[in-house]
Amino acid sequence: MTFAFPAAQVEPLRGGPVLRWGVLGPGVIANDFTSTLHADSDQRVVAVGSRSADRAAAFAARHGIPTAHGSYEALVGDPDVDVVYVASPHPQHLDHALLAIAAGKHVLVEKPMTTSAADTRRLATAARDAGVLAMEAMWTRYLPGTTVIARLLADGVLGDVQLATVDVGWPHDPADTTDRMFDPAAGGGALLDAGVYGHWFARFATGAPVTSRTTGAVSHRGVDLQSVTVSTGTGGAQAVVTTSITAWTPGLAMIAGTAATVKYTDHFVFPASFTVHRGGDADRWSEPNGLRGRQGLVWQAAALARYVADGRTDSPVHSLDDAIGVAEALDAARAALDVPQQDTSAP
Repeated sequence: MTFAFPAAQVEPLRGGPVLRWGVLGPGVIANDFTSTLHADSDQRVVAVGSRSADRAAAFAARHGIPTAHGSYEALVGDPDVDVVYVASPHPQHLDHALLAIAAGKHVLVEKPMTTSAADTRRLATAARDAGVLAMEAMWTRYLPGTTVIARLLADGVLGDVQLATVDVGWPHDPADTTDRMFDPAAGGGALLDAGVYGHWFARFATGAPVTSRTTGAVSHRGVDLQSVTVSTGTGGAQAVVTTSITAWTPGLAMIAGTAATVKYTDHFVFPASFTVHRGGDADRWSEPNGLRGRQGLVWQAAALARYVADGRTDSPVHSLDDAIGVAEALDAARAALDVPQQDTSAP
């Protein structure tokens, strides 16, 4: 008998609420974000801000953005901007998000939301006090396939979850002395870059970790190169998270329950397909929208626009408390490896 998958619970990319976006930090991820917003949705970036006026102007010209600002202060103060997408390097996320929040703007902050749980709590408190929506850009949570799996979990289709496994590894060249991934002052290391996806997935699949143990390797400069974390969630399910910046891994996440098992057949971070295994039966859910790779960044933007239209000040699917919980898991894993924690906030 063919398995009946629940419908994906995503906001339509066209025809729904539209916000005017400002991009803070015109780097690679901001380029991909802006490209998919303009190509695949009704959302529009109306302004970009950088410390370099020339860099902002070049980004604006590339994407047909009407306004380029030569400072972050000018961007967040732009009256035509409804929401600021904070896409600067993650050690700067806190200060830049606080700048936007103080200007009364909603914020979508690239992951990790900050580099520590303490800073993430500070950001959350500021947003709650200001009455604006602050959302971690955990875009994988907003993909259609992820929403289907969330429904399977909520409906008990998998039975009692027993185990989740997830790996995220993208190699970097340690000989490249300019690569920020190997610079502790720049928030380098596998956990803050790739591992944030894996630790989010473990929380998504098995609940908040009650216990965890991490082993791994650290560079001579003090950044984590790779790690394996084994955790136990609130209901007793275990999760294994593997992450690396020294080797490539396929990203084939899995959630195993007493009644069924979900196994990704594509990299789970991106728009992906998966199978549900029940005994000897295997039924495949295939990504139906045709978007690939970072084109999937668009769904989180459409979701945020809906939340703002509905008067929400927190994401109902990846809340500020969830962002804090992920940061706590990263803190614990880094502490287990003796990776120094940094206070990235301005005095």
